[in-house]
Amino acid sequence: MTGFLALGATALIGGPALAAHGDVSLPGSNFEIDTDANLRVDHASPPSLDWANVAEARKADKDSGTGDDSFGQGSKEDTLVPSVVSGSIPPNKSDLKTFGTYLEETPGGDFLHMFWHRVQDPTGTTNMDFEFNQSKTISANGVTPVRTANDLLIQYDLANGGTNPELFLSKWVASGPKSQCEAANSTPCWGTRVNLSATNDATGSINTSAISSAEADGLGDISPRTFGEATVDFSAIVGDGCVAFGSAYLKSRSSDSFTAAMKDFIAPLDTNINNCGAVVIEKTMKHAGLGLGEDHPQEGVEFTITGGDLPAAGEVVTTDENGIACLPAVESGDYTVTETVPEGYAVTSDNPQTATVVEDTDCDSEPSVTFTNVPLTNLTVSVDSHVDGGTFSSIECDVAGSDAVSLADMMDDPSITIEDLEPRTVVCTIVIDP
Repeated sequence: MTGFLALGATALIGGPALAAHGDVSLPGSNFEIDTDANLRVDHASPPSLDWANVAEARKADKDSGTGDDSFGQGSKEDTLVPSVVSGSIPPNKSDLKTFGTYLEETPGGDFLHMFWHRVQDPTGTTNMDFEFNQSKTISANGVTPVRTANDLLIQYDLANGGTNPELFLSKWVASGPKSQCEAANSTPCWGTRVNLSATNDATGSINTSAISSAEADGLGDISPRTFGEATVDFSAIVGDGCVAFGSAYLKSRSSDSFTAAMKDFIAPLDTNINNCGAVVIEKTMKHAGLGLGEDHPQEGVEFTITGGDLPAAGEVVTTDENGIACLPAVESGDYTVTETVPEGYAVTSDNPQTATVVEDTDCDSEPSVTFTNVPLTNLTVSVDSHVDGGTFSSIECDVAGSDAVSLADMMDDPSITIEDLEPRTVVCTIVIDP
């Protein structure tokens, strides 16, 4: 499954409880969220999950100092392509160290877990935001992905004193009226935020006591209030349909104001959170000018894909310069793929074909189906006597199944054209003045 992390309130603000797995774990989840956040397994019976015994996706920040990258030039949450600079983050409350995500799938629904780790205990209000993006295409800053509609932003606000987190969710709005925006005066923007803490769809906590390196799962000694963890009822947040978020990254803001300047960030990691599949089409052609007898990528070929939850008319995709076309983020199952054969070509593979889509595949996966084309040729054979009526000739070619060119009768200066021939050897017998 894929999706977005939503963090919830700590026990200090009344998060839900499931003592069998953790002081403030979400009901239905086996993952421990303890009032005093940690990484170890505290509840052996029933078996519990914690960061120490799961294989989460994890990303560390660059070392503090001149080499540490951050957002600059007043970049804010709504900035479409935030500026990336180096060396402007001192080791303070905004300096991040590590974050990670883990997806837990249960018979009753899916839960997404996340942790963050920062340099030191804050002295006042601070904020950390988790952005999940569906696209893997990198924006013009060379680091953060291009945003698409319904990307997700979780705002993890630590009130004055840094112990009581309150969590909010916004979705990226690509177009429409500015009334959809949380703060911007126009779209695209982050949409009006929802208080996840208030809906009890998420829970979380921070560590109020030190965590020794022996119990820190590779993070080293952790000071109080520098580690936080959270769980979101992922099914409640994004539904039970197909959703895919290819990457996520963590960033800090200078205050809990949504329009405050962004500070440090940890570059995106691959989440591997994906309950969707993709129809990947490979298209090749024969082309003598590009290499005799070889298969070559064919660009600009359209395919119509039908089936699943797609519209009745289907979705149309077009091959790129590598001969690949892809329809991402579809439910698993069988789909029908039909090529619109380009003019001048014949399809030599089955058309249509059935593509079987499985979960956790994307446009970088192996092709679901492969189509091949060959160029067509018109062949003309003619006889032209130097003397009008001087010869009486016949032409017969071995093109099977074509009555139009089965010529056994004698003709006066005959000429025949055989159209739309696929590559092959054609033998024509011409008898002149028998």
